[in-house]
Amino acid sequence: MVNKLRKKFVITAILSLLLILVTMIGIINAINMHQVVSDADNMLAILSSNNGYFPAKILYNKAPKVSFSKNNSGSFDWDVINSNHSAESPYQARYFWVKMDSYANTIRINTVHIASVSHDIAEEYAKDLYFSNSRKLGFYHSYRYLISDAEDGTKLLLFLDLSTAIINAKHLMIQSLAIGVLALIAMFILVFLFSGQAVAPAVESLEKQKRFITDAGHELKTPLAVISANIDVLELEQGKNEWTTSIRNQLKRMNSLVKNMLTLSRMDEERMHVVFTDFDLSETLKDAAVSFEPIAESQEKNYKIDIPDGIHIVGNKSSMNQLACLLIDNAFKYSSSYGSIHVLLSVNKHIVFEVSNTCDTIPYGNLDRLFDRFYRADLSRSRETGGYGIGLSVARAIATSHGGTIEALRDGDKIIRFVVTLPKQQPKNTQKNK
Repeated sequence: MVNKLRKKFVITAILSLLLILVTMIGIINAINMHQVVSDADNMLAILSSNNGYFPAKILYNKAPKVSFSKNNSGSFDWDVINSNHSAESPYQARYFWVKMDSYANTIRINTVHIASVSHDIAEEYAKDLYFSNSRKLGFYHSYRYLISDAEDGTKLLLFLDLSTAIINAKHLMIQSLAIGVLALIAMFILVFLFSGQAVAPAVESLEKQKRFITDAGHELKTPLAVISANIDVLELEQGKNEWTTSIRNQLKRMNSLVKNMLTLSRMDEERMHVVFTDFDLSETLKDAAVSFEPIAESQEKNYKIDIPDGIHIVGNKSSMNQLACLLIDNAFKYSSSYGSIHVLLSVNKHIVFEVSNTCDTIPYGNLDRLFDRFYRADLSRSRETGGYGIGLSVARAIATSHGGTIEALRDGDKIIRFVVTLPKQQPKNTQKNK
């Protein structure tokens, strides 16, 4: 139990951190790339509005002289930094442009501000964009381009090189991912080391609950046995009557409840001493199902058993018998009046044991809640049938201990099915004595 809680705690913490890191890294890189594109669009807009050139007021806007006497402490002067950035931006931009007429004839090419593109390549890029009916603004290879139309019918195709910015963005992404991975590994180590202390209060509380259930179950056995013996004496002396019959019925309910609680407690403590052997599952389930035929007759319910012979399994015979009895008893308790109950066993890739029944209403929402301890979908009906909401929890514990699963499914509006799926070959960790 401690290991399970620690594992869940570690997984939850790491998944939470992973979600946070992925979100943060994604936002940081998205903002960085958005800023790169935004700056490029601003640069292209300036060039487009000035026929492919930077205006003189931008080119000759020199940064102010720095007075070292005013700031010689070694700290950054952001006013100076911003001024230098604005003044140097036009000289850092790598771009070229091609001017074409309405017939796609090249009028002029300017590649002065870029070294990696010749006139021929520039013309090729421009014609490719011109005839591809591209958008006015977008990406072409590693360039951000802008196509502007002049009043005389000519087109100015501007290309701004973003290769350096893209490489920097790639480096930022790699670095942020590396930092994220290192943070995740460090977090995993720390969480794993301290997970025992984190779950200690919950483990202690669960242990106390299990000890209480176990101790209470064993303590209840003695008075129940005494009451049963006293009833036997009373019936020998005075004969059976409605009072002794009622007491016996309540004793039966209490004994069943105590048995189920102790079964759950032993399974939770992972010290349940059961021996897994090869046995005839068909025969075991059929014996359990046939024992309910008198109840079906007395309640006038349509009871159908489809269990083929010869299906074997490696498991605990007593537990499988208990599982079948719990599911079939639950079907009889909650089936509709004069309803139908169907018990089915089949084998394909897995062994499937299914119990279905008609019912007046099926609980809304997630049917998996039916397997929670002491959960009862219909309290009034549970009082009538004597249910405590623990039988299905025991059924799930038995299925899980055999390496299988159990689920509740809706079949229309009036039929509910409980399906147990068991492996043909038990895993090694379940084949040994527990």
